[in-house]
Amino acid sequence: AAGLEETLDAEGPFTVFAPTDEAFAALPEDTVEKLVKPENQEALGQILAYHVVAGAVASSEIEPGAISTVEGSDVEVAVAPEGVTVNGEATVLQPDVTAENGVIHVVDTVLLPPTFDPATLL
Repeated sequence: AAGLEETLDAEGPFTVFAPTDEAFAALPEDTVEKLVKPENQEALGQILAYHVVAGAVASSEIEPGAISTVEGSDVEVAVAPEGVTVNGEATVLQPDVTAENGVIHVVDTVLLPPTFDPATLL
């Protein structure tokens, strides 16, 4: 639905901060339903690409600081004894899920790019 096949079918590797189903359910009412409409494909692609970083980074290799996403904006990663957080809002619940072309870190919050405006959804 997001049109990211070409990006994610690339050789990679990639690191993906993948939100849980509960994270998507916590978005404002009707947001997911609006995002999957064809007229909102660009917005959905922008949000999903904001969860993807070029290169495979295992949790043991994560360094605190800004990391550039495939979307083009940075995410801010913090590392503490309690775990890893992204943008001060998403906590990594399950790190280091191995994927064919990278690694997945499951997070508890959908990350929204700084340029995303939910008012633009149709």
